[in-house]
Amino acid sequence: MTSPVQALVQQLDSTADESCDASAELIWIGSDAIPAVIDGLPSLGGFGQLTAIEVFQEVGDPRCGPALIRLLESDNPTVREWAAVALASLEIDGAVEPLRRAYRDCLARATPPDWTEPDGIRWALTELGARTPVVPQLTARLRAIAADDAPGWPSAHFTEIINDLADHAQVILYSQFWRVDAGRTPGISGTGLDWELDWTAPWQHLVEESRTWSLLEASESPAGSNVFVAPTWIDRADLFLEL
Repeated sequence: MTSPVQALVQQLDSTADESCDASAELIWIGSDAIPAVIDGLPSLGGFGQLTAIEVFQEVGDPRCGPALIRLLESDNPTVREWAAVALASLEIDGAVEPLRRAYRDCLARATPPDWTEPDGIRWALTELGARTPVVPQLTARLRAIAADDAPGWPSAHFTEIINDLADHAQVILYSQFWRVDAGRTPGISGTGLDWELDWTAPWQHLVEESRTWSLLEASESPAGSNVFVAPTWIDRADLFLEL
């Protein structure tokens, strides 16, 4: 006989409204619901598994660690990405090596490094102390002048940051803009520029191509003393599996 908690787990694969209701109920139940969510995970589709990952994160029970690690081998790239992020957010012991393997597998599938899955896995490795981004001195110094709760660098220094990163052989993947307003930090639309890099090109070509596009973005970016920018960049080691 299916228990009420097991029924809620299966409901995670239902319509958006029903799934939302079920996840809210499971989160309210808390740690007592986690074993049933773990057991039911293999029977869920991609949508249900993504919702289950949200439950794991909200409840914060480390027993979900092995289940999240198994999800790194899912056929669904979004499930793999969300599982990686959850492993880091929950600081799951033993997650680093599985995340390294997942990243290598990701690039072996020729997934462009600027897509969300490898981006999420790199973030997870960084959060767990297994990856150290290259942060040149000028970029670090410009970051330090921002308020502690600012989501990035003052946009007035965007051009300096771009050139500093490129001068240190870093490839900028994309940038996000934020406005700090009365303690809130809503995201704001940038320039609408969207570029694609040829990841078969030599590294220095990628560096200069990303510099060119980013400088163009900087010339058209939102202005204001309360506007901040958060660029995302990678080092050559991130491309050649030298993590």
